Amino acid sequence: MPAAGAPFVDDYLAYLLARASTLVSDEFHREVAAAGLGVTEWRVLATLSDGRARTINQLADIVLAKQPTLTKMVDRLEATGDVVRGESATDRRQSLVSLTDAGRDRVTPLLASARRHEAGVLARFGAEQSTLLKATLRRLIDEMAQGTSGTSGT
Repeated sequence: MPAAGAPFVDDYLAYLLARASTLVSDEFHREVAAAGLGVTEWRVLATLSDGRARTINQLADIVLAKQPTLTKMVDRLEATGDVVRGESATDRRQSLVSLTDAGRDRVTPLLASARRHEAGVLARFGAEQSTLLKATLRRLIDEMAQGTSGTSGT
């Protein structure tokens, strides 16, 4: 709990999450930039690295981007040979985006680097607290995605 008279943001969840995200991400995002990728491009390639094809809408939700922006980005990633679009077996109106071998080669070193970076950040907290932190964040995400919070704020 912050001291009396402390700034509002010192105890405001949305700010704390945003600040933590920025501090944790900035160092790694410099590596992403050095690899010639933007943060959202990295997120797309990392998301697709599990081998599962996804629709543009699914990717937009996962990588925290707006659908029109993501569509243009996927066009660029397709032009560089990192991803390919294919038809959905269940809905011909939707295309599925998949990682190519070239895209996998491009993202694999960054995945390893991201894991090392994450390990360095979490080492400060120990295994038990790190596991609890991730579980708590996943639960918060699930709760908020389902709209069960019942409140909103700015």
